[in-house]
Amino acid sequence: MVSEISDRKAQKSIKKAIGKLATDADKQGKPLVGPLRGYRSLRAYHQQYRIVYKIIGATVTVLVVAVGIRKEGDKNDIYERISKMTGL
Repeated sequence: MVSEISDRKAQKSIKKAIGKLATDADKQGKPLVGPLRGYRSLRAYHQQYRIVYKIIGATVTVLVVAVGIRKEGDKNDIYERISKMTGL
């Protein structure tokens, strides 16, 4: 996922943001609504990329579901891709 992004600065920024999810993942990002309810979205690299993740269980386990660019109305929009992946 992250390794597929050609911009090394973007990769570094995204990896750093994902690393920060190790503490207080429930206080970072924002909860998503609608069909993606239960997931959270965290912005990275000049707010261009979204890290979509889910918190699992009382002992917090963070599952990063996808990383991509928000392009509302575009078939490659990160939220559209996740909806298709998860069947939501």
